Amino acid sequence: MFYYLSKIFWFFIQPLNLTIFLLLAGLIAGMIGRRRMAVTGSVLAFLILALSAWTSLGAMMLNPLEERFPRPPLPQKVDGIVVLGGGFEGGINLVRGGYELSSGGDRMVETAILARRFPQAKVVVSGGNGSLLLDGEGDADTAPRLLVPLGVSADRLILEDKSRNTYENAVFSHELVKPKPGETWLLVTSAFHMPRAKALFDRAGFPTVPWPVDYRTSGKEGVGLFRDNPADSLENTTMAVREWIGLFAYWLSGRIDQPFPAPGG
Repeated sequence: MFYYLSKIFWFFIQPLNLTIFLLLAGLIAGMIGRRRMAVTGSVLAFLILALSAWTSLGAMMLNPLEERFPRPPLPQKVDGIVVLGGGFEGGINLVRGGYELSSGGDRMVETAILARRFPQAKVVVSGGNGSLLLDGEGDADTAPRLLVPLGVSADRLILEDKSRNTYENAVFSHELVKPKPGETWLLVTSAFHMPRAKALFDRAGFPTVPWPVDYRTSGKEGVGLFRDNPADSLENTTMAVREWIGLFAYWLSGRIDQPFPAPGG
C-alpha cells in the first residue's frame, strides 16, 4: 500500500505536474467565472515553475543531502558492492536491448571501477521496474550487458530484480546476500539519495560503507537566477523535492529513525 500511495502522491505533487494541475484549475475557474481563483492558480503555477527552472532553489535543496555522507577513504578490503537501481533508461533498454545510461549512470560506471579495483568482491545490482505506469527493464536485468563487457565476470554478479523502491532495495538485498559479521560492503548510489538509502540498509541489518556518486551540485551555487540551464534546474528541484518528501514519509512510517539521517546516527 505504501508503494502505491507514494507513487500516486508523487504524480500530483512533482513540480511540473503540479504546475499543470494548477494551470488547469485556473483555466476551469476562469471558464466558470471564478476570476480570483483563476488568477491564484495561474500565479502559483508561474511561481512554482519559475522558481524550479530559473533559480538555484533545486541545487540549494540538493546540496545538504549530498554533503550529509562524505565519501570515506577507500577500505583496504571490500567483500562486496551494492549498487542501487536508477542508472539505466529502462524503457529504452527494454525495447532496444542495450544499456543506455540515465542521468544517474555514474552509479554503474563507479561500480565497474570498484569491481575492477576489488576483483574478489561480489557485486549486487538491486533494482526492478519501480514505475507504477510505465513499462521498463529493471537495472538488475540490464546491468550484466554493461558490466560483463567491462570486465566484471558474470559469476560475481548478484541480481536483485524485484525491488520497486529503496526500502525494498535494502530488504531484498539483505535476503539475497545475508552479510556475515566483519564483512565490508560498499553502498553505491547517488549522493542526494544516500541519507535515505544508508538509513534503510542499516534498518534492514545490512551494514554498509556509503560510497556516494552522481553529484549534482558543487556546493558553490548560492542564491541566484539562471545559475544553470532551466531543464537541469527543474530536474534538480524535482529530485530534491522527491528526496525530502521521501525522507519525511519514511520517517513518519517508521522505516527510518530520523527525518535526516546522519553518519553514525
